[in-house]
Amino acid sequence: MKIVVDRDKCEGLGMCESMAHEFFEVDDDDVMHVLDEHPDEKHRKLVTAAISACPMLALTLEG
Repeated sequence: MKIVVDRDKCEGLGMCESMAHEFFEVDDDDVMHVLDEHPDEKHRKLVTAAISACPMLALTLEG
């Protein structure tokens, strides 16, 4: 699976980071970074919940 970010939609609000800080991080300039684009399958539930928490719908999960 792969985490995909739509940079045109992402506003760096940090909901994903608060749900799954192991995979998402918002820097001091409110830019979100994916720390691991290809998380292990065992983390699917956590990553899916974090992606669903994005109010801007800027995150998707492929695969």
